[in-house]
Amino acid sequence: MVTGSSIAVGDVLEPLIIPLTRTLIVSTAIASRDYQDVHHDHELAQSRGSKDIFMNILTTNGLVGRYITDWSGPSGHLQEVKIRLGAPNYPGDTMTLTGTVESVGAVDPTTGRATVVVAIRGANSLGDHVTGTVRLTVPQEGTK
Repeated sequence: MVTGSSIAVGDVLEPLIIPLTRTLIVSTAIASRDYQDVHHDHELAQSRGSKDIFMNILTTNGLVGRYITDWSGPSGHLQEVKIRLGAPNYPGDTMTLTGTVESVGAVDPTTGRATVVVAIRGANSLGDHVTGTVRLTVPQEGTK
């Protein structure tokens, strides 16, 4: 678990490597109730100009959230996720999520929590799939 006093600007989060399987792409689209054919039907995705099916933005957003909360621990509270999509995540590739702490705010005396902003990047063999920032709050050491 990270705390406000244990985080510094420039800290680099450990990368998270995610194999992009067809099952991951299809099942997460279904789980997020995104039934667009480009997320599960190879032939229809190709007929719409795509090389193959590709990951939906809801899954990408969820993976970014998971990446940050895996780093922060259960006491990290996501406040805002701002992402921009780039290259598609196709089956058979790998996405590597990385992050760097951009800012650490002062601890709010009322809540005992500090606001942290992390710049994130998720890259695959085609380039950046996702870039953006995540703002979260973390407790000061000794608080919850």
